[in-house]
Amino acid sequence: MPLATAEDTRASSDLIAGAAPQRELDALFVNAPLRDYALRPRTNDYTLPVLGMAYIATYAQQAGFNVGVLDAEAHGLGIDATVRLINSVRPRWVGMNLLAPTYEMSARIASGLHPGIALMVGGHHARAMPTRILDDPRMTSLRALVVGEGEPRVAALLADERRRAELPGVMWRDRLLGTHAVGIAREKGSVWLSPDIDALPLVDRKFLPQDPYVADDGRIEANIVGSRGCPYDCGFCGAAVSANPDVKIRPRSPDGIVDELDHLHASYGTTAYRFVDDLFLGAKRVIVPQMEAFTRHRIGARYVWDATGRINVFDRLDDDMLDTLKANGLREVALGIESGSDRVLAGMDKRISAEMTEQVTDRLLARGIGVKGYFILGYPGEEQEDLDATVRHIHNLWAIADRHAAGRFRASVFEFRPYPGTPIWTKLTIDGHTPDALLAYSDVDLTADGADESMRQRDEFNFSVGVQFGTVPLSKLRATLATLTREQHDRNRLGFAA
Repeated sequence: MPLATAEDTRASSDLIAGAAPQRELDALFVNAPLRDYALRPRTNDYTLPVLGMAYIATYAQQAGFNVGVLDAEAHGLGIDATVRLINSVRPRWVGMNLLAPTYEMSARIASGLHPGIALMVGGHHARAMPTRILDDPRMTSLRALVVGEGEPRVAALLADERRRAELPGVMWRDRLLGTHAVGIAREKGSVWLSPDIDALPLVDRKFLPQDPYVADDGRIEANIVGSRGCPYDCGFCGAAVSANPDVKIRPRSPDGIVDELDHLHASYGTTAYRFVDDLFLGAKRVIVPQMEAFTRHRIGARYVWDATGRINVFDRLDDDMLDTLKANGLREVALGIESGSDRVLAGMDKRISAEMTEQVTDRLLARGIGVKGYFILGYPGEEQEDLDATVRHIHNLWAIADRHAAGRFRASVFEFRPYPGTPIWTKLTIDGHTPDALLAYSDVDLTADGADESMRQRDEFNFSVGVQFGTVPLSKLRATLATLTREQHDRNRLGFAA
């Protein structure tokens, strides 16, 4: 394992967020880098804050434990540097959120931990492939694999590792017998798996040194979670309801959200917010009471905010509700558009059409509500005519934006990546793809296609398993991706519908 140096010890105070340095560190929650930045430095300037880790760290801290967060991705750390830093502070536990694209980085970090440090893991990848993880020889320090929402169970593990036997959804490998074990709740109706999100403490932002931050427009902006869970089953998504059967879909109380907005404003001077949950504006039954609370508290007169939404839900909202969203401060909505081909959209189970997307975008932009659209290129079964339809669709949406000076449309395009546990993963494995091939993530440098500066803010998203899932060759797919990204960058630079 890499040996810690005096320099690593000094650096820990700058890189580890939220911990009290004078006390023993009960747990260090580590966000692994997407790649080993010792080999190629990162190029983008900003990464999303690790709100999930911060929720767990805040809960554990309020339970009396000294915990910290090390965001190796945000700091652009290499694997060896991350391991040295962890070993230099010697926490009792290390906690890691496992995601398919970063699993190899996480496993390499785990393999370098000092033998006296216990490891706990969670996240989408832990849920989807627990047996594979428990059997990974690099995970010899693993004492608890936590499936699902972690706040109460993580705090219980920090109090006493032996409690894992009574914690549902906690798995481990018996080192003597070589078998897998899982905790069983003693009480019926256990609240371990779905904590009351309105009873959780507000995230302590000292665990998020990059949030709040000063945005490009000069506003102080913060990221926030307004709900947990998603009721939809999009084939490619790790949050799909079929992949998370134990996750209850729960919005926070409208007044509780308002309280957090005001708390952040009072503490940090924030006037802009970004809801980063899977689907904040995803159901009318949630939107209506939330907007009633926003109107009552005059949110639109004081703040602006961005949120995730569903195209089919917005399609059913009447004009008065769209006007209310704008009046209450909605600045931009992020929509999973994914494709311009209705055939591909049906295969994804998106429940939308390209025509519906263009109609919804037109209605939103006419009111000055911006739209950020996410697109996937290379979805399984996609053909050249489907890809061409997506390119036309994006250009149609840009043309709609050009007609509405009040709002702008931004296209964010990605290469398809398979995630274990998702509906499409099951189909791909049935079709003969091996898990090893589907998990062979590597970063892709698209600047060779001439994208250069336009790819700067996308550095963390350009990775692939290198498999052609449709009929379009990967080289052509990536050239199309780079062209669209460059066109969007040029629109941003020239101020189209800004």
